[in-house]
Amino acid sequence: MLGVVLLGGITVLFVTGLVSYAAYNPNLAPVNDKTPDKGILGFYLFSWPTDPHWLYRLNQGVHVTLGVTLIPVLLAKLWSVIPRLFALPPARSLAHALERISLLLLVGGALFEFVTGVLNIQLDYIFPGSFYTLHFYGAWVFFAAFVAHAVLKTPAVLRNLRRLGEDDSSDPVPSDLVSPRPGPPTVSRRGALWFVGGGSLLLFATTVGQSFDGLLRRTALLAPHGGAEPGSGPNGFQINKTARYAGIDAAETNEDAWHLVVTGRTGTVRLSRAELARLPLHSAALPIACVEGWSTSDQWWRGVRLRDLAALVGYDDDPPDVLVESLQRRGAFRRAALRANQVADPRSLLALYVNGEDLSPDHGFPARIIVPAAPGVLNTKWVARMTFGDL
Repeated sequence: MLGVVLLGGITVLFVTGLVSYAAYNPNLAPVNDKTPDKGILGFYLFSWPTDPHWLYRLNQGVHVTLGVTLIPVLLAKLWSVIPRLFALPPARSLAHALERISLLLLVGGALFEFVTGVLNIQLDYIFPGSFYTLHFYGAWVFFAAFVAHAVLKTPAVLRNLRRLGEDDSSDPVPSDLVSPRPGPPTVSRRGALWFVGGGSLLLFATTVGQSFDGLLRRTALLAPHGGAEPGSGPNGFQINKTARYAGIDAAETNEDAWHLVVTGRTGTVRLSRAELARLPLHSAALPIACVEGWSTSDQWWRGVRLRDLAALVGYDDDPPDVLVESLQRRGAFRRAALRANQVADPRSLLALYVNGEDLSPDHGFPARIIVPAAPGVLNTKWVARMTFGDL
């Protein structure tokens, strides 16, 4: 039963992980690609869309919440097969040796993926390299071993599932997992499953709220973005990186010092915030959704359409890709690229206001990108330069 739950759950995790990877548009530009040597492992079948606008919010909420929920199931499964992991001799035949190697990759890969995933959710960036690179390659190693193991064990799974309706006191299924000197039983099989299921339910209940607002967010006791909102008023919604963390100096973002530099086919345009505010402004209701699984509900953003900025530098009809650069001093995504379809969407904005007020410094004042369905890190804050053209 534990194996069947993991079979379905881990398959969903792998698919949503690949979808999340595709959302970064890694083949668009080197600045978006955190796995430059990925080869055929980095395939994806489509450019990331802008509809529905909540697509990334749903995908990453499912990926992270499901991953956390499966932790008790994974630990219980590993506990149940401990005798097999240390069986001697280590290999009785070539086929047995291959199975043992797949188990090594399976168990090691599972622990690696779940541990790095939880650390990333908790914002503990203690990896010996980029989380994106480590989690990406680890996922492929783990899932390959997982598929091999699932194929090998399918007959045993089907045989045992047919016996689920039998009483605990029935003769056990012959298995090399049975201890030769078993201790007295302390819990039934059903009791063990209820214990694991209760643990998973508890983790689900204390994690899923980070994908919502209001009272539900307060239930996300295990998530850094759970609990109360970080402030009140129009800018009082969740923040990933503060202006202080990003090294943003208020002296360079004031009205006199800051200018947006827009470059394209016909040259370069420099615009102050006041000049941007005099351009045609548009509004869009869009969420913020981050790779760590947290998100906000739709916020009302107001600013200049990206396609209108492209038109200022010679792209009147078909806006191209754009490279966006931030004032941010550090961080992997202080530069990010957006695809032409993202630029062309009328809801894609260089936002100046949110929920009727100026952006706060922590939300990207004087201007930030907001694009439907894009990961939070591609919605660049403290924008300084935009370069339109084929990337």
